[in-house]
Amino acid sequence: MHAGNGDRAQWSSGDEEDEEPFVNPEQAGYVGFANLPNQVHRKSVKKGFEFTLMVVGESGLGKSTLVNSLFLTDLYPERHIPSAAEKIEQTVKIDASTVEIEERGVKLRLTVVDTPGFGDSLNSVDCFKPIIQYIDDQFERYLTDESGLNRRHIVDNRVHCCFYFINPSGHGLKPLDIAFMKAVHHKVNIVPVLAKADTLTQLEVVTLKRKILDQIDDHSIRIYPLPDCDSDEDDDYKEQCRQLKGAVPFAVVGANTIIEVKGKKVRGRMYPWGVVEVENPEHCDFIKLRTMLITHMQDLQEVTQETHYENFRAEKLASGAAPAKPKPGKPMAPIARMENGGIGNGDYNDKERELRQKEEELRRMQERLSRMQAEIDSKRPQLMHNGDLKSQDV
Repeated sequence: MHAGNGDRAQWSSGDEEDEEPFVNPEQAGYVGFANLPNQVHRKSVKKGFEFTLMVVGESGLGKSTLVNSLFLTDLYPERHIPSAAEKIEQTVKIDASTVEIEERGVKLRLTVVDTPGFGDSLNSVDCFKPIIQYIDDQFERYLTDESGLNRRHIVDNRVHCCFYFINPSGHGLKPLDIAFMKAVHHKVNIVPVLAKADTLTQLEVVTLKRKILDQIDDHSIRIYPLPDCDSDEDDDYKEQCRQLKGAVPFAVVGANTIIEVKGKKVRGRMYPWGVVEVENPEHCDFIKLRTMLITHMQDLQEVTQETHYENFRAEKLASGAAPAKPKPGKPMAPIARMENGGIGNGDYNDKERELRQKEEELRRMQERLSRMQAEIDSKRPQLMHNGDLKSQDV
């Protein structure tokens, strides 16, 4: 039963032969925390990315075509184009289309929010109010989910970027353009886009861009500022950022047709005088716009989170308004759907049940405080009136 020292040594050597020795992947004197960005990268790729893009502009400016060209997909397979009679009474609608895009193992959940009917009716004074309401609703929904119990699976539907399409034949910004951008520039990142640039000469494009930027400055409109490059960035990236900043507003052309030019297949538009290549930087700013959107997608999300959403959240907290409960038509969070099934079905553990009870107690306390405040407010005029009477009697 008992083995001697020699046997123990023999067993130990046998175990070491079966198990491979642990190999240090790094050299001596190297801790390894420089590998942390790789861990974040792997986790982000596994989780996937979310991005919401809103496109706003008059009908016929090529918004749908440009979006399909940007992401090489068809987001509007059954689009209905209203007639002139329908546009007279048409109101602005909000159409959100979500598509899952995967490229080289990286998944992107893209939501494109279209606004058909914008600027089409005879009276366009309040045509952008539904758009502002939609942006606020997404902030409100995110705040409600963030304030709930289950915050692990929050879907971010906040609008991270807004492409605003400017009519090339308008000789600059129209009053509606200015009114809309001033109404939303503190809620969303605005990227001005000069639509259908193939209708303008190169000199006209340069002149119109300069005029639009001057009007934006004159009316104190804040568009999305491209971030400055750090001093340690390489020269190629600095040059790219410089060219992107100089291209605002982006003069773009959209097309989903593949045309063969000189034995080479390109995406473009065929005209009697030649072909406009969408992805040719000498023809339009389409490539620059897509590069800006992709390379600064994370920054657009951070500005939305740290600036626009925090401003909305601060206003809500300052006003003392509690996050609104989800409307019946909106999808509820997973914890809320399970609540409908009842607590007695054994799907919750003790910790979740305790958190639910605490939340219920907090809700009851808030209701009692609200009732007490309402009673005080209702009695305050009577007390003030009685005080006046006493002072008069004296």
